Amino acid sequence: MPIAYTRFPPDLAARYRARGYWIDQPLTRALDAQAAARPEAIAVIEGADQLTYAHIAQASANLADRLRARGLGPGDRAVVQLPNCAEFVIVFHALLRAGIAPVNAIFTHRQLEMTSYVDQLRPALLIGDASHELFADARFLIALEAGGIRPDLVILRGGAQTGGLDDWLRPTGRPAQPPTPTAADEVAFFQLSGGSTGTPKLIPRTHNDYDYSIRASAEICGLTPETRFLCALPAAHNFTLSSPGILGVFHAGGTVVMAPGPEPVAGFDLIARHRIDLAALVPSAVQLWLSHAEVHGAPRPLRRLLVGGASFAPALAARVPEVLRADLQQVFGMAEGLVNYTRPGDEAETTFTTQGRPISPDDEIRVLDPEDGRPVPDGQPGALAVRGPYTCRGYYQSPGHNAQAFDAEGFYHSGDLVVRRADGYLRVVGRIKDQINRGGEKIAAEEIEALLLRHPAIRQAALIARPDAAMGERSVAVIVSTEAVKPSALRRHLSAAGLARYKLPDQFRRLDSLPLTPIGKTDKRRLRALLEEQDHEEGALT
Repeated sequence: MPIAYTRFPPDLAARYRARGYWIDQPLTRALDAQAAARPEAIAVIEGADQLTYAHIAQASANLADRLRARGLGPGDRAVVQLPNCAEFVIVFHALLRAGIAPVNAIFTHRQLEMTSYVDQLRPALLIGDASHELFADARFLIALEAGGIRPDLVILRGGAQTGGLDDWLRPTGRPAQPPTPTAADEVAFFQLSGGSTGTPKLIPRTHNDYDYSIRASAEICGLTPETRFLCALPAAHNFTLSSPGILGVFHAGGTVVMAPGPEPVAGFDLIARHRIDLAALVPSAVQLWLSHAEVHGAPRPLRRLLVGGASFAPALAARVPEVLRADLQQVFGMAEGLVNYTRPGDEAETTFTTQGRPISPDDEIRVLDPEDGRPVPDGQPGALAVRGPYTCRGYYQSPGHNAQAFDAEGFYHSGDLVVRRADGYLRVVGRIKDQINRGGEKIAAEEIEALLLRHPAIRQAALIARPDAAMGERSVAVIVSTEAVKPSALRRHLSAAGLARYKLPDQFRRLDSLPLTPIGKTDKRRLRALLEEQDHEEGALT
C-alpha cells in the first residue's frame, strides 16, 4: 500500500511533467545508467577502497533481493543511521530499489532522536552501525521493544556479529530480481526537517521531485564524469546528498570521496591524494580550512567550494578565493525542497553577499511581511514562502505543523527572513523560527527547554542564539532555578536524556526571572538584550 502523504495538486503535477521537471523515473536511475554505460568507472572512494559503479549497483541489488526475500517491499519503511561510508550509498539505493522508504538519520543523533524516528515511521527495518554508542549493547533495542516499536529486522554494519550488513550485501546465489521501486510520484524516502519544535519532522520526498532537484543542481554546478567530490559533511544531510551532493555526482558519472568529517588536515590530504576538485562545507568548517590554508597552503587541486547550511558573512566569503584558491558557490536550501545557488560567472559582489537564486523557473517565491502576510517590495526583508516542482506540500503525519507551515495555496513558509533583489537573488538576513543554526546543525529551542525543565531544580528555561565567530551561532541556555546548578551537571542531565552532543548548550546563565511578553511567553528579544548588557558582569556559568 502506498505511503500516505500530501500530494501535489493535479494541475501543478501536469505542468511539472509537461515542462520536463518530472520524468517519472526512480531515484535509482542515475546509478543504473552509469553501471550500464560505464561499469568500471569509480563511483565511491573510501580509504583504500575504490568501488566501481558496477560494484555499487550489484551490492545494492543483493541487499534489495535479500530484503524482499524477507517479505519487505513497497509500503514498508526503514530507519538508517550510518556514517560517511560506501555502505551509506549502497543501502540507500538498495532500499529505493526494493521500494522501502527510509529516513537517513544523522550519525550524531542519539536515543532521543532515533526513538522519535522509529515512533513516527514504525519501520519494519533498522540499519545501524556497531561503532555507534546506541548499538554498543542491547539497551536501545530493549527500550524500543518495551515501547512496542522495535522493528522486526535490525542489521548492523561492522562489529563481530554474524548476519551483519556485510553478509546482506553478498550475492544471494539466485538470479537477480527486477527492481520494485515505488511509483515515481509516490514517497521514495524521508528527509529530516531542520526542526524548530522538538525533534525533526519527517519530509516525504518523491522520486519525481527529488530527481529534478538533483538533475538541475548537477547542471547548474557543471558536474561532469571527471568531477571528484569530497563528502566531508554528513552524507544524510540534504546539502551533501543532493545539492548537488552524492546523487548529483552520480547523475554526472563522477566520483564521491568519503571523508569522516570536515577537518582540514584530513580533507586537504584527500584533496591532494585523489585529485578532488569539488567540496561542500558549512561556514564554521570554512573558517577552519582558511586558518589551515594560511599556514600550510591552499588545498590543490580544489577548483570550487560550495558553502551552505548557515549564514555566511560576506567578509569570510571573500576570503575563499583569496586563501583557498577556489571559486566560491553559495547554496541556500532546505530539506523541504527549495534550493538556491549563486551561478558560475556571477559578479563577486553577488557571490559574496547573496545566497543565490532558485534552480527552477517554476519556483514561486513570495517575500511577506511577517506581521500581516502582505508582499514586501524587493530590497526589503520579509518572510520566505515558496512552492514549486520539488518543494513538499506537507510533513508526514503532522497536521498541526502543516497548518502552521503550509498555507491554503500550498506555499511552504520556511521561517527564514530574506531580502530579494530585482534579479531574483536572495540574501538570508534572519529567521522567524525559534531555532539555532550552530555550524549548519539546526537546534530546536523548544526541545532543549523541555528537557531542561525536567531537572528538579529548574523552574524556567530559555534557549537563545548568540553570534559566534566560528560556528555562526552558539546556544545559550538561560535558567531560573531554586538552587545553583553547575553547567557540567546540566550537561549530564541533558546527555542522560539521550540528547545529541551538538545540541548541548554552549553556555549556561542563571537569572532570577525571565522577561515575559504581555501574553506570558518568554520575551527572547529582551532576554538577548539583557545578556548583552551583562556580558561583562558575573552571571555566566562557565
